[in-house]
This record gives sequence, C-alpha cells and structure tokens, in this order.
Amino acid sequence: MKLLPRTLLAAGAAALFSMPAFAEDANSSWADRISLYGDLRLRYEDIDEEGDPGAERDRERGRARIGLKADVSSDVTVIMGLATGGDNPVSRNVTGDGGFTTKDIGIELMYVDWKATDQLSVFAGKMKNPLFRAGGVPLIWDGDLNPEGAAAAFASGMFFANAGLFSVEERSGADDSTLRALQGGIKTDIGDVGKLTAGLGYFEYTNTIGNEPFYNGSSKGNTVDVDGNYVYDYKNTEVFAQFDTELGDWPFQVYAHYTVNSEAPVEDTAYAFGAKFGSAKKQGTQQVSYTYQDIEADAVIGTFNDSDFGGGGTDASGHMIKYKYMLRDTISLGGTLFLNQIDRFQGTEHDFDRLQIDVEFKFK
Repeated sequence: MKLLPRTLLAAGAAALFSMPAFAEDANSSWADRISLYGDLRLRYEDIDEEGDPGAERDRERGRARIGLKADVSSDVTVIMGLATGGDNPVSRNVTGDGGFTTKDIGIELMYVDWKATDQLSVFAGKMKNPLFRAGGVPLIWDGDLNPEGAAAAFASGMFFANAGLFSVEERSGADDSTLRALQGGIKTDIGDVGKLTAGLGYFEYTNTIGNEPFYNGSSKGNTVDVDGNYVYDYKNTEVFAQFDTELGDWPFQVYAHYTVNSEAPVEDTAYAFGAKFGSAKKQGTQQVSYTYQDIEADAVIGTFNDSDFGGGGTDASGHMIKYKYMLRDTISLGGTLFLNQIDRFQGTEHDFDRLQIDVEFKFK
C-alpha cells in the first residue's frame, strides 16, 4: 500500500508524456505562455478569549503570495507559487513582531494541470484544493490548505465528480498516512430561479491511530492519548448543497455542509450553514455573509480545518460574519467577526471572539 500513490503518479506521468506533442503557434513565444499573479493582504486582528488574559491580543499581520502559470502545451499547464507563512499548512499569515526580523517564505503551489479531455482535468503535485466546499465554508478544509498528491476533476452536463489521493505524512519506520477523497454531485438550473449544486462525498485518512498529529504535534481539539497520539481514525461521509439565485439585482447564495466521522464513538459530527448577499468583484460592489458552524472534537482532523474559527481546530461552535467592499477592481476592504464557543468537550466551554480587518491588493 505504501507504493500505491507513487505507482499512480508514475502511471499518470507516463500517460501524460505519451500524448501527442503540442503544435505551438509559430508566432508565439515563451513569454506569451507565462502569466504572473499575486496578492498582498494587510490585516489588523483583535482576539479576546474568555478566562485567558494571556490569549487576549491585538496584532498586525500580513500575507503575500506570488504565482506563475505556464502553458507548456495546449493541454498542460504548470503552476508554481510562493507565499509567506513558513510551513503552516493552513495559514499564510506573518505577524508584525520579532524586532523587524525577516519573514518566512515557502512553496505554496507546485503542480501540473492536465486537461485530459474536455470533461476531465488531472492534477499532480502540491495543488489548490480540488474538493468542493459549499459556500466556501472551512468546516473541513481551511481555504489556504493546498494538498499534495494526485487528483482529478470531472464534469459532464449536470454531473461532476472530484477524486484525490494525497500524501499526508511519510514515515521511514512506519506506514505512511494518506488522504483518500471522492465527491460526486450535480449542478443544475432550477427553472429561471437559480442554480443548485448538491452532492455527497467520502474521505478517509490512513494510519492515524497511534501517530502524532500531523503538524507540530498539536491535537487542535482532536482526542489524543497520554503520549499525544491520535486515538481514532477519521473516515468521513459528507453531504453538501449550495443554491445561487438573485434578490432583486443582488446575487444571493445559501449553503449547507454536513459531515460525520464513522470511527469516533462520540463527538463525531460537524455541520455548517449560512448565506451570502452580494458579490464583491468590481469597483463599488460589496458582499456580506453569515455562517454558523458546529465542529465536534473528532468530527474532522483539526489540523486542516479553519485556522481562525475558534482559534483553529475542532471542539468549537458559533458565528462567522464577513463583509467585503471593492475600493478598486483590484483593491478591497473587508472584515470578519468570529463569535465562538470552544472547549465544550473538554468541559471548560468558554467564549472566543476574533475581529479581523483586511485591506487586500491583487494583480494578475
């Protein structure tokens, strides 16, 4: 089983490079097939955790990302990206502290996108998350999470499917941990009213029990034993739905996402629901959204879901309110308010509040 991801990657590479050569336009140059993109975000953040004066803080944070897309053939694109934030899998933020020290930069993206057919795309490397999230909610996956391995996305008519086989932890003296995921669903118009996206999925991590949490040894709300190792496996079924319509001239979206971990005897469920009004894309446009989430302690791997909600991880519930206004086509002003309760399963439930105010600049 340890060789399975490598075998699949090798087979995919062989199929890719056996395809007919790309007939380039005689007038095109390498510069015509390369594009740069990126963004810079400046953030003020205030955190207030009930009963823990040491956790109360206000700070300035920043995030910078730059990427490159190169069309190496008519059906193959290479994507590479750098970002601040070091090795944290779910955050690209750096904090204004440390006596003006230089901030860490790491490889955020490094993958190949192969358009195998008009309906099928295949990805390999460290990629943008190909799995659908209703309303973009971070119930299971943080928006900054970029998994590593191989994946495929299929769409034909009203049907779509996503699949992935990702390497989570490679161990020299024990079996590796992998993440296997499969989603399927429909995207269909509901008369002239709007569009419905709905489906279900299954994902599982291998070799979690007895191994330490995947990043920095922090359980992030998951149950661990006296040695700090995972007690349960994580094998999840998910159901999701998203409905996009308009209220007057304003885009309007409602969404819901639910998952349950079959391997945890208790604290096995997580769900989210909410709505978004407006769409902030061009100068003068705006949007506001509201999401409620409840994430029980062992519903999902706490390392990989939202790094901000409830301080990051599981065993958290509460509200998330977002607002964004486009000052220019490429400059936005926004904010997020988290009103959460945390550590319920630990028996010390208390409030956790976080306010973020962002100014973001983009180019492409």
